[in-house]
Amino acid sequence: MKNNKEYEKSGMRVDVRNNDINGALRVLKKRMQSEGVLNEVREKSHFTAKAEKRRLAKAAGRRRWLKKIAIQDTEGY
Repeated sequence: MKNNKEYEKSGMRVDVRNNDINGALRVLKKRMQSEGVLNEVREKSHFTAKAEKRRLAKAAGRRRWLKKIAIQDTEGY
């Protein structure tokens, strides 16, 4: 069995200042969103078939491409 030092918790930590729990929750949600924790939990909540993953990836790529084209049109490329 490995030492406990190797199993250090690598979790997220948010400090509560002046008993302001709402502010701490807001900071926690923002950090979780930026690290992609919520998306990961959402993806792992149910099984996704390979074909569906491929379809979603293709749709995301199309959205990125259309967004890029829209930005180029507004900037006048």
